[in-house]
Amino acid sequence: MCGIFTQIVHTGFQHREELTQRIREANATRGPDARKSCCISCSQLNLEFFSSELRLRGNNPVVQPHKSESGSLLCWNGEIFAGMDVRADENDGIKLFEQLRSLETGDQVRHFFASVEGPYAFAFYSATAQKLFFSRDPLGRRSLLIHRPSATNPYFLLASVSAGPDPGYSFEELDTGHIHCLDIATLNKANDIVSAFDGCLSLFSRSDSVSSSSIHYAYVSRTHKGQHKFTSERFAFTTSVMLKVRDIPQDLSLKGQSRVAVLFSGGIDSTILTLLADRHVPRDEPIDLLNVAFENPRKIKVQQKGNINPNKKKSKAKVSESDTDPTLSNSTVAEFMVPDRVTGLSEVEELRKLCPGRVWNFVEINVPYHESQATRQHVESLMNPVRTVMDLSLALALYFASRGIGQIRSKPEDDPTPYTSTARVLINGLGSDELLGGYGRHRTAFVTGGWAAVVEELQLEIDRIPTRNLGRDDRVISSHGKETRHPFLSLDVVSFLARLPVEYKMDPRLPAGVGDKMLLRLAARRLGLVEASGRKKRAMQFGSHSARMEGDEKGDKLLES
Repeated sequence: MCGIFTQIVHTGFQHREELTQRIREANATRGPDARKSCCISCSQLNLEFFSSELRLRGNNPVVQPHKSESGSLLCWNGEIFAGMDVRADENDGIKLFEQLRSLETGDQVRHFFASVEGPYAFAFYSATAQKLFFSRDPLGRRSLLIHRPSATNPYFLLASVSAGPDPGYSFEELDTGHIHCLDIATLNKANDIVSAFDGCLSLFSRSDSVSSSSIHYAYVSRTHKGQHKFTSERFAFTTSVMLKVRDIPQDLSLKGQSRVAVLFSGGIDSTILTLLADRHVPRDEPIDLLNVAFENPRKIKVQQKGNINPNKKKSKAKVSESDTDPTLSNSTVAEFMVPDRVTGLSEVEELRKLCPGRVWNFVEINVPYHESQATRQHVESLMNPVRTVMDLSLALALYFASRGIGQIRSKPEDDPTPYTSTARVLINGLGSDELLGGYGRHRTAFVTGGWAAVVEELQLEIDRIPTRNLGRDDRVISSHGKETRHPFLSLDVVSFLARLPVEYKMDPRLPAGVGDKMLLRLAARRLGLVEASGRKKRAMQFGSHSARMEGDEKGDKLLES
């Protein structure tokens, strides 16, 4: 994981160095291990390439940008999990640059990236061709923002994350469907880069690539059973999980502490990922289960007994016995016994029975209301350019969960002790609902249009993934110098699941908690996760109580500036 920032400014323009430095610092937090800036001066243009480094591959420290003797540069924010031979002791960015620096055309760069699999965003400058190539992976698993030159702000910017809303730029998410190529040589000859910019930018569509099949997944319609044979092991995508959790460099000063954590609600997605991670993480290392809960004044008010007067002083929140676990000590604060905390506490016990040799650190991350409000402006800055109520409620949950500061208990009945997770790799279950029919709208589609409507809706889910959550989530989580990895969103897993007949994945005729994500539930049960296999879906913002803290604002409402 890295933060990357590239800017191109006309030599005659006096840009705001203060703003540029704030963007550098915002991207530096993503890579706390190293940072560096390289500058190139043309006759009329100044180019800067800045990278920070979070070292998660190879044995030796790496400082970016990668630079060749000819002057080519690479700012790399990604992981190569397949398509390139990278040993455990090697850095994938170095290996990638060795092959990339000889390429000079958009077609060459496009075909090269069609052969590798992993989350990435990059900016590559070919000194011999005098061209700048930049892109994100097909699913947009890494953030990359672009500001195009305008009359008000006549310069070009690329960044993993912005410095928050500012009149000095108009950032937007870079689309994932193309390799972008900016002709620096031609732009350098122009007197006005604003008017010349579009003519110097070429787009090379991934759909024209030799591996176009890897980015469009035509959902298979219903078919006769027996035509597709697969095992639960194959479906459980243990290889994808293995690639996400193995060969993570270890700080010798932290030997024996966690290198891997799971964003853990106790739901089926996070639990099956946790169980599979157990197979590939050294047995003597703990795995951190990050479980976040918010003090939500609105929810507390609803739970109060007899408080029908809105002006009456609030008494201490109470929850029903069904919402608490009697094995917990009296130090457990009732307002943090949110739905995800209850299911998380229950599910960690199932994991302990199935994997008794593992130390499971169930990290209770309790967020008081005043702290969430004090952090809100910073989280909104990280989210930028997205700005809806739903974006904020999800971003808050991810921000505090990934920070990993909370408490753990040796036994459920013990008092808690403070704990901060040392894990730099966070496993995230995003993608299962889109791939396996986990949303209520999939059931609605079946009611209104039958199986054909379900297939159409599932294809839309895949098409929308790059534009919905992943860039925002990456910007928020990476602000702590940590990296999120998505085993469900390995292109191999996506391709395999998308090609299965729809009735193998879900059956909307069955009740919720049974027919939704049916294939995943069957796999979980076969793996021994009986309790997890029957849990109904609950969105993170509602399970953690990060949503609707003051009122019933609609999720698509824009936040006030």
